[in-house]
Amino acid sequence: MTSAVHPPRRATGVALVLLAIIATAINLRTAVTGFSPLLELIGDELGFGAALFGVFGTIVTASFAVFGLLTPIVARRVGLETMIAVATLLTTLGILLRAFSPNAAMLVFSTIVAFAGIGASNVLIVPIVKKYFPDRLKSVSSLYLSLLQLGQFVAPLIAVPVAVAAGWRFALGMWAVLTAVACVLWLVVVLRGRGPAAAAKSAASAPSSGRIAGAWRTPLVWSLVLMFGMTALNTYAVITWLPTIFVDAGADPALGGSLLALFSIFGLGAAFVVPPLTIRLRNPFPIVAVCAALLAVGYTGLLVAPLEGAVVWVVALGLGVSTFPMTLTLVNARTRTPAGSSMLSGATQGIGYAVACVGPFCIGLLYSASGGWESSYALLYTSIGVLVVSGFVACRPRPLEELAERAARPAAPAAATGAR
Repeated sequence: MTSAVHPPRRATGVALVLLAIIATAINLRTAVTGFSPLLELIGDELGFGAALFGVFGTIVTASFAVFGLLTPIVARRVGLETMIAVATLLTTLGILLRAFSPNAAMLVFSTIVAFAGIGASNVLIVPIVKKYFPDRLKSVSSLYLSLLQLGQFVAPLIAVPVAVAAGWRFALGMWAVLTAVACVLWLVVVLRGRGPAAAAKSAASAPSSGRIAGAWRTPLVWSLVLMFGMTALNTYAVITWLPTIFVDAGADPALGGSLLALFSIFGLGAAFVVPPLTIRLRNPFPIVAVCAALLAVGYTGLLVAPLEGAVVWVVALGLGVSTFPMTLTLVNARTRTPAGSSMLSGATQGIGYAVACVGPFCIGLLYSASGGWESSYALLYTSIGVLVVSGFVACRPRPLEELAERAARPAAPAAATGAR
């Protein structure tokens, strides 16, 4: 018998969805980490400087925020599969437009288009995993998160060599091939689900509403928002500025790109270890505490001796942001239905990325104003403190639906009294 949250699908249909998840996940970060090592090269040709570098980092998180919040609303109307097909199409178009940008304005616009699609995909892939693989959350979550980290690792490693060999436009545009494949796969998934029998099955198994009454009044939602926001702030601050920090310290740009790749590869390992551990532990807060300590070590090392212990500091930072796969795993581990997962994923990533916007942008402003990195680290240390507090609350083993039901109860008697 098939559960209500796992609609009937033939083995080939489920395999197709898994392939689509793989093709989507591997390219969720290449457009970010494959771009930042090339910023100085692109800026020299298109005529912009360091002031715009932080703007690009902010565009990433702002797009993730806006489209992360809008996506669950639209997905309730058109369906998860249709929405992610549109999202991967937007990503493909944005990457291609960025590769052919004649000036900085078009580069900014195309970046927004690309990350509109990526921001939507970030949110959608979590409830899609819960919908199609409810009994394999640990393995499939680890798979897509590891592929995301793999793309994040490979892109900066090859960005500069490819740009030197074939030009920065090719180095940016080549990632559109993978997003186009993902788009085609999702379109096939959508078309397979349009037949009368498939539509009847989908209607019978779908939840009656995508809204979870009382959810916004629960501490789980807001603690996960802050936990994810602080993780994203640190991640994108590092992705945006790490190469520049090392170049300022005397390293060449290729080394900066290699160290950014090193930062990402530890996220690849964390994607295999952290999701199963998060699900296995009743309260996984110790993971948050360890990650916070590692972030503090990494930033202190960069502040005091950036080049002398570069590998150690980057490894500490790479392991420190393991709260990223942990938070996304908690979205599914702390919900019982795809509707709850979709709501929590949209809130966590939408508002979380909005909070994270201040990271790359403020670091850029502080750096431009002071000519050094000291004041930027004060912001990053503060974010670690917020991460610890929010993580403590988010890790408590309580499902969203149960908390939301409790939060919604006090409103019922008041409404009844008013009706009289």
